Amino acid sequence: MARILIVDDQDMMRDSLAQILVREGHEVVAATDGASAAARLGASRFDLLITDLRMPKMTGLELLAEAKRLRPDMPVVLMTAFATVSNAVEAMRLGAYDYIQKPFNGEEIKLLVDRTLEHSRLRLENQAYRSMTEIGAQRPLVGDGPAMEQVRLKIELVSRSNATVLIRGESGTGKEIVARAIHVASARRERPMLAVNCAALSENLLESELFGHEKGAFTGAIARKIGRLELAHEGTLFLDEVGELPLATQVRLLRVLEEREVRPVGSNETRKIDVRLIAATNRNLAAATRTGKFREDLFYRLNVIAIELPPLRSRREDIPALATHFLKYYSEENSLSLRALTPEAIRALVDYDWPGNVRELENVIERGVVLSSGGTIGVDLLPGHITGSSYSSSLLEHSPDASLFDIMEDIERRIIVDKLERCNGNQTDAAEQFRIPLSTLNQKIKRLNIEIRKRNRE
Repeated sequence: MARILIVDDQDMMRDSLAQILVREGHEVVAATDGASAAARLGASRFDLLITDLRMPKMTGLELLAEAKRLRPDMPVVLMTAFATVSNAVEAMRLGAYDYIQKPFNGEEIKLLVDRTLEHSRLRLENQAYRSMTEIGAQRPLVGDGPAMEQVRLKIELVSRSNATVLIRGESGTGKEIVARAIHVASARRERPMLAVNCAALSENLLESELFGHEKGAFTGAIARKIGRLELAHEGTLFLDEVGELPLATQVRLLRVLEEREVRPVGSNETRKIDVRLIAATNRNLAAATRTGKFREDLFYRLNVIAIELPPLRSRREDIPALATHFLKYYSEENSLSLRALTPEAIRALVDYDWPGNVRELENVIERGVVLSSGGTIGVDLLPGHITGSSYSSSLLEHSPDASLFDIMEDIERRIIVDKLERCNGNQTDAAEQFRIPLSTLNQKIKRLNIEIRKRNRE
């Protein structure tokens, strides 16, 4: 079953298409125009968007562009009674998966939806397997301060056992690196370590990734799939952002931890597994249990051994070593002679609070290496929000007659741009750090006409 958003201003077409897909077992949400569809995309996750091309106010192509900005991994299918080569080319250029001409019959749309969802599933699966390859490369734990020494001691102790570990810490503190260090130091080091990001997949795809599925278990399940829990047999499974697990999936995972066996989706048979589970979260799971958002019994199963990763602002003594490490790495990656940080730049880095933690520091150093033309990186190559010069209003400096509204809007735009830069274009992370709903941030980005830029490398 997939969650599908249908957009068409014609009631009969919209309703008949919804009925076809509901009969196929899908959950369908309908919208009458592009603006309301964009609002739904900003507030919720969908597996597929099907939209008419010609609509008032916001066309299908405009909605397609907005959908790719809000949900870049979600496939989009366009419908139209006025097919032209130029429209088709433009749709493909903007990232549409396919294009279907009205009128079409039920079998045509069912086949197209099945093909689209299967393609999306395979693409997400390939991305997940690439992430497994990336996690196989060990990255060092940099820093000799007392906080990191405690973390290293914990890693040494827990690696001797098979106990479940919960790694807690803010986004960007290096939880995945700690998980990998535990696996490499354990007796399971010769077996695979696989990873699943619990926030990156819809509930159905997540269950399929974790537990596997049988052929025909749901629409698009054209072959049997072995889940990560089974693939990681005798090795380690790393569940990143475990606090985002849906409640139904939490129940199934708890059963796996208690019984040490897994039952694929659509199967009546269970399979014994031997997996060491390491979970990570930036949420307060104890508080989430009190509000009913996380199961208390699962929390205690995961929290057998807890490792707390301190934020970077709590271990400023490690910032020079971390900056030097990233400086060396990105100088080599870009085939540049080794850069050096000036003492003034190091002082600015140490004084900054780093809401994005080590990940933000890494992005800043990469930026400095790429932009530098000489052998050193000074404060002039650091972002303005670090040196304290980013929020002086250009309107105040260059347009003394500007209205208060224009000045405030200019400042707001620059603050959001800086935050998105620190979050590498990830709007979910930026909204979390601003402590506002993602839909609110999306509305501000659209109103302020902010362009989202993201580096190729996370």
